[in-house]
Amino acid sequence: MSDDIIEKYGKDPLSLFKQWLNEAEKTEINDANAMFLSSVDPDGHPSVRTVLLKGFDERGFVFYTNFESRKGKALLANPYAETLFYWKSLEKQIRISGPVEQVSNDEANAYYNARHRVSRIGAWASKQSREMEHANALKEREAEFTKKFENVENPPRPENWSGFRIIPKRVEFWIAGEFRLHTRFVYTKTEDDNAADDWNVNWLYP
Repeated sequence: MSDDIIEKYGKDPLSLFKQWLNEAEKTEINDANAMFLSSVDPDGHPSVRTVLLKGFDERGFVFYTNFESRKGKALLANPYAETLFYWKSLEKQIRISGPVEQVSNDEANAYYNARHRVSRIGAWASKQSREMEHANALKEREAEFTKKFENVENPPRPENWSGFRIIPKRVEFWIAGEFRLHTRFVYTKTEDDNAADDWNVNWLYP
């Protein structure tokens, strides 16, 4: 363990993540909470896409999706993921990896009900990741579900739409340096998750 990292950046990677995210929210033009999410399907094929972080705490990092999408199916079959935050304005990035779990129905309902009504209708309308029959298919389905729920004040959450939580086991921080001599260090969860000091931290060559 590198004590100099702890002295400079602290022993809790989640606190440092929050600090960097707060900085990014002041400097990034759009979506400081955007993250690249990587998953592996049952055939071992990796895929990556951009999603939005919708909450985090000591339990992990939460995003929402259609469970019948490509990423949804992959994560249900192989519940492990890695995500990357890259903030060009700060010249910093963070990689987070670990097992994935579904959020509770109460959490999913609370977030779904907080969305704009059109976004809630969109969750019903989109057959995420599947081929569309024609260019206007999504608009047609949006109109269909808008009509279906026109007299419903709060459209219910689709059963196949919910959230995943990445439980962090490895959190890597990167700061750009001149001539590619970057600063790179990693926090790794120890086997004893109940330990008071439950992160190992080490420098990495860039």
